[in-house]
Amino acid sequence: MTFISQEFLDDLLAQEERLQFPAFDNDTAIGLGLHLMELGRARGLPITVDVRRAGQQLFHAALPGTAADNDQWVIRKNAVVMRFGHSSYYMGRRAALKDVPFHEAMLVDPLAYAAHGGAFPIRVIGTGLVGTVTVSGLPQNEDHALVVEAIESFLARQG
Repeated sequence: MTFISQEFLDDLLAQEERLQFPAFDNDTAIGLGLHLMELGRARGLPITVDVRRAGQQLFHAALPGTAADNDQWVIRKNAVVMRFGHSSYYMGRRAALKDVPFHEAMLVDPLAYAAHGGAFPIRVIGTGLVGTVTVSGLPQNEDHALVVEAIESFLARQG
């Protein structure tokens, strides 16, 4: 279990600030999704990957070991990002630091919102939040870490 502190939360927010795209179109979404799938395949990870822009699903794929349940986790994690503007991991860890269940603190339905790691905001520089990239299938801290790693390496390749 990860020790939660304000410094840890600040680090998660810094990731969001740092990992912004110069532009984000359909081809970018597909490229990012394929990049995540390559990482997952190379490591033998049982992950579902989803990339959306403005509510439109632009990429969705699942590797062996996943189930339809992962698709539901994707939907619920995405809902957190799109409503609150931060990664699902940040929102869940923030609630945990305050020792208040996320659903109670934010007055949301637990069947519609999952503040578990794996959904990350796609922000375009000068525009703001335009979508989400999500991984489901691993422990929440690993889902989050894989998304961050993929965005970092993807942006570096675009660079």
